[in-house]
Amino acid sequence: MATNRTFTMLKPDAVEKGHIGAILEKISASGFKIVAMKLTQMTKHDAQTFYAIHSERPFFGELVEYMTRGPIVAAILEKENAVDDFRTLIGATNPADAADGTIRKLFANSISENAIHGSDSDENAAIEGAFHFSGREIF
Repeated sequence: MATNRTFTMLKPDAVEKGHIGAILEKISASGFKIVAMKLTQMTKHDAQTFYAIHSERPFFGELVEYMTRGPIVAAILEKENAVDDFRTLIGATNPADAADGTIRKLFANSISENAIHGSDSDENAAIEGAFHFSGREIF
């Protein structure tokens, strides 16, 4: 069953380049309501746990290093059809393949430094949201 909430994370490259405001404005202008948000820094353990699904992949170490190099912005967003609409808004993982006007087309540098994360399913949105906003009723 689809929910009306999703999880997003502005990654270290977007934060480092000062794109927080512009990305949040794009999210809001697309009809999403921010219901929870925080600026935080992932520890190595946090990143390894959050990305455990990729632990056997050759890029795992680089991913953990990238996600811990600086602050991130974690947020819970609300909108009808939240997960699918947000995936459309952020664009393809590789910014070279992302549609014009998407967040990754506008703000990402590469497939590995792609500015933003968006949950790929309602189930993962709930898991990822709970990871960053434990102890809160978010989904």
